[in-house]
Amino acid sequence: MHKDVIVVGAGISGIAAGYNLKKNCPQKSFLILEGRNEVGGTWDLFKYPGVRSDSDMHTLGFRFKPWIHNKSIADGPSILNYLNETIDDYQLRNEIVLNNKVVAANWDSDQSKWHLKIKEKDQDKDMTCNFLFLCGGYFSYSQPHIPTFKGQENFNGQIIHPQFWSEEIDYTNKKIAVIGSGATAITLVPAIAQDAKHVVMIQRSPTYVVSRPSEDSINKVLKKFLPIKLTYFLVRWKNILWQSYTFFLARTFPQKIKTTIINLIKEELGEGYDVKKHFTPSYNPWDQRVCLVPDSDLFRVIKNQKASVVTDTIKQFETDGILMNSGKKISADIIITATGIELNSLNDIHLSVDDKRVSAHKRLTYKGMMLSGVPNFALSFGYVNASWTLRADLTCEYVCKLINMMDKKRAKTCMPVDDKSAYGSDKLIDFNSGYVQRGLSKMPQQGNRAPWKNYQNYLKDIFSVRWMPIKDSNLKFLDIED
Repeated sequence: MHKDVIVVGAGISGIAAGYNLKKNCPQKSFLILEGRNEVGGTWDLFKYPGVRSDSDMHTLGFRFKPWIHNKSIADGPSILNYLNETIDDYQLRNEIVLNNKVVAANWDSDQSKWHLKIKEKDQDKDMTCNFLFLCGGYFSYSQPHIPTFKGQENFNGQIIHPQFWSEEIDYTNKKIAVIGSGATAITLVPAIAQDAKHVVMIQRSPTYVVSRPSEDSINKVLKKFLPIKLTYFLVRWKNILWQSYTFFLARTFPQKIKTTIINLIKEELGEGYDVKKHFTPSYNPWDQRVCLVPDSDLFRVIKNQKASVVTDTIKQFETDGILMNSGKKISADIIITATGIELNSLNDIHLSVDDKRVSAHKRLTYKGMMLSGVPNFALSFGYVNASWTLRADLTCEYVCKLINMMDKKRAKTCMPVDDKSAYGSDKLIDFNSGYVQRGLSKMPQQGNRAPWKNYQNYLKDIFSVRWMPIKDSNLKFLDIED
C-alpha cells in the first residue's frame, strides 16, 4: 500500500495532523497509524486515579475545536472523550488504523519514497509513502523510568508504576507510599488520599507547586454573553499570553518569582508547616516544569492529615514499608513508584536514509520539527513550558504548507541541509528535570541560531510558521520535475 503521507500516532499530535491534512492538503492521501488498540495516546495510556491535564484545556485543546466544558483543568476521561469527539467531528476515523506499529522506516533516494516496516498484531507488513510525519510523542509507552531499590524483593505488598495502573488495584483503607514529587505524584496523592488510610509522598527534593482553580472564572462569565467559539478564542489567548508572561518573569526575576510561589504555599499550609523543607526547591522556577494543583487539592489533604510529605532519601525497602536514610520508617501496604518517564527518540522507529541508520542525537532540529539531512520528514515535539498542543498545531500547519510548496515547485524531495557551523552545546530542552537529563543523549540537538534553535516560544513560533515564507537557504527542494 502507498499513501502520500503517513502519520505515526493517533494522540493529540496525530489528530491535529489529520485535521490539517484534510483541510489544507485535500488532494493528498494519508493514514494515521496507531500502534495501540485505541486512539488518544497519553490520555488512553494513563489510568491511574486522578489523572488529569497539567495545562489548561483552552491551550491543551485544539485551536479548531473549542473546549466547551466548565473545567479548565480536566480529568483524563474527559480529555479522551474530547479527542474522540474531534475525530468524529472531522471525520478522521476512517483514516486511523489501529494496532499498526511502525518499527522501521527507510528513505530510498532513488524512488523518493519511505519504505515502512509495520507490525500489525503478530503480522509483518510493508507500506510506502512520500512524506513521513511522526506524531507518537516523546516518551516510551512500554518502558517508564523504574529505578531499582535495595531490598525491594522483600516487600510483601504491591509495587506499582502509575504507567501500568490497573483498575483491579484496591487501595481502600490502606497505607500508601508514593515515591516521587513530579506531576504524576502531585496528581495521585490527593486522588488516592480520599479512600486510603494514609498516603505518604516521598521525595528526594521538593518541586514547585502552584494552586489554580479548576474552573476559569473569566471563561464562565464570557460564556454567558458571547458565542462559544469567540469565548474559546479569547480565553485561549488570555492563557497563552499569561503563560508567556509568567515564564518570562520566572527566567528574568527567578528569586522574586520563587519567593512569591513559596509565600503562596505558606498561605495554603499555614505557619506551622515546614514549607522550607518540603516545598522549597533548590533550583529556580521553570528550570523544571511547575506542577499544577487544581483547587488546592494536594494542600487540602495534607492539612486534613490524609497525606503527608517526607523529604529524605531511601535506604531500602523492607517487608512492611520503606526505611529512609534518616532512620525514619514509612509503613506501607502499597508502594507506588511515580519515578517518571523515559524519553524516546523518533517514536522508537529504526529510521534510516538509504539504509544508513539515522542517529537522532547527531542531527540538528530544523525549526524544532525536521531533522538535518533527513528528506520528507517531520516530527511533532510540543512545548515543555506551555501546552503540548500549541506547538503540535503549528507543526501540523507547517508540514501542510511544506507539502503544498513541494507540489508548487514540482519537487519530490525537501530536506534541511546540514549546517556544521550551526552546531553548538545547546540542549534540545533547556530543563534540568531528571527525565530530561536522562534522555538528552537520545534526542536531536538544537543549533546556536535560527532556524536550528528551538526557542520554546509560541509567540515567536506562530509568527515563523503562519507569516514567514517557507523559502529558506537551509531548506532544499530536490528532484524537480520538468
